[in-house]
Amino acid sequence: MVTNLNRRRLVLGAGAFTGMSLVGCAIVKPNSQIFDAHCHIIDTRYPIISNQGYIPPSFTLEEYKAQTMPLGITSGAIVSGSFHGNDQSYLRALLPQLGPRWVGITQVPSDISDTEIADLTLIRVRGLRFNVFRGRIDSVDDIVALATRVHNIGRWHAEIYADAAALRPHVAKLSKLPQIVIDHMGMTEKGLPVILDLVDSGAKIKVTGFGRVNMNVPKALELIAARNPNALMFGTDLPSTRAKRPFEPADIQLVKDVLGPTVSEKVLWSNAVSLYRPMV
Repeated sequence: MVTNLNRRRLVLGAGAFTGMSLVGCAIVKPNSQIFDAHCHIIDTRYPIISNQGYIPPSFTLEEYKAQTMPLGITSGAIVSGSFHGNDQSYLRALLPQLGPRWVGITQVPSDISDTEIADLTLIRVRGLRFNVFRGRIDSVDDIVALATRVHNIGRWHAEIYADAAALRPHVAKLSKLPQIVIDHMGMTEKGLPVILDLVDSGAKIKVTGFGRVNMNVPKALELIAARNPNALMFGTDLPSTRAKRPFEPADIQLVKDVLGPTVSEKVLWSNAVSLYRPMV
């Protein structure tokens, strides 16, 4: 844990270069596998819309692969951002290219038909994202209603992007959903108590966006892992749109340093594989 962080750094400094490769500032085992639970592909051949006056630059699948393949990322979830709106065409194109080790997290209108939910499930859409932080969702009741419906039809879980502090009045309602995932560790230090309450109710928490959150990341990792080491799932957050700093390979090493080898394997691989059900 954090109290052992300096000791682990000394151990890594003495022996980490044996049989490992360097990528940027991170030390990555070439044979390790990582599931990227949160990344965006921004392909301008498909619809991109403005959100709060922002339109992101292009970030292609080829650019994503160039950054992540050296890190051992072999599987993951492509997540629809605010700038994708409710478009499904890019996921329908991307997921077949990526193959069965990859899944999608989408956004849909509340009046989506049961047939379309079933069709998207067939192309490996596994979850529905509710973007509270960027102003796309107003009502927690709407989240609960739609999340329940897509779970009943396609076994989709709900992914919520919000400052967790704003979710405090709604913990009881959200905890009744079959499965929820909170993006970017809930964004703020003030939201951490809410995150811990949700973890106690079975929520999964994305270890993502270190460059966009307002919290002590090592402390948050330690506290959440102490509640439930199966709750945490790593993601790159590439291309880190609107973040104060983008993802760095050293973020992976931070997870390993803070959580140690047994828990970090869960966070980097097995927790997410269990939830997202890729064909690995």
